[in-house]
Amino acid sequence: MSPTNHIPVVDICNLTDFRDDDILISRFAEYLSAHHNLRKAHRHTFYHLLLFTKGGGNHTIDFSSFSVKPYQIYFMVPGQVHSWDFEGEVDGYVVNFSASFFQSFLLRPDYLESFSFFNGIAEDSVINLPEELQAKAANIFEEIVSYSTQNNTFRWDTVRVLLLQLFLEIEKHTHTNKLPSIPSFNYTLLKNFQKLVDKHYISLKRPMDYAEQLYITPNHLNALCKEHLGITAGEVIRNRVLLEAKRMLVNQNLSISEISYTLNFSDNSYFTKFFKKYEHITPEEFRKKSL
Repeated sequence: MSPTNHIPVVDICNLTDFRDDDILISRFAEYLSAHHNLRKAHRHTFYHLLLFTKGGGNHTIDFSSFSVKPYQIYFMVPGQVHSWDFEGEVDGYVVNFSASFFQSFLLRPDYLESFSFFNGIAEDSVINLPEELQAKAANIFEEIVSYSTQNNTFRWDTVRVLLLQLFLEIEKHTHTNKLPSIPSFNYTLLKNFQKLVDKHYISLKRPMDYAEQLYITPNHLNALCKEHLGITAGEVIRNRVLLEAKRMLVNQNLSISEISYTLNFSDNSYFTKFFKKYEHITPEEFRKKSL
């Protein structure tokens, strides 16, 4: 039983306006008025890109809440859970695209993962654009909207180029405002570790299981995580399990026992103890709090 089936899932084909098979493009005010049901917690099967140009309120991604501000941009990857609670008149741009949208266009299928804001970590995916980037980003989105409505052979390739231009401009800004970069070999090891955890966190719970697949020692993996992530390798694994547990608890149709079983805990009481130890409330209390 896959945990991705346990929370409302939205696919591009469910969003009927302004879409092609693999992409949806819209001004955000129009998108919001057409999809009131998306205000509640849900997860997408696609990449979700939002630029706010007007409005306020809150946007929650994987249970981290962010105050909405003009010229704030959100990058979300498939599988993340989010909800929003906007205030006043809200506008901007939204682009949803499938994982395969760039595959025929780029030699490297994992190219998007090289951008820091597409790492699936909520805090890295919310960026307040500096003043010098605001007009440039808005102009790129305007071009994307314009080309998406044209009827010519190369319109989607043009949209792909414009999106890549946007990603590169923002990555350049975020990179120059970060701490000195991790040595490339260590960066690759950490990225591969995080990818493995995301894939196997249900069945593999020990750092040594991942260290073996990375051809390094558990001590080396732990040292890398402590130095560059500020937490141990075991905490990386544990945090991924906790995140999925919280994602699943949002779904009122799932019992605590079902969640415990799906996450590969030996019994319901062990799952409850595990959750309470690190979240300081029981799964039932978390569920009530999330209503």
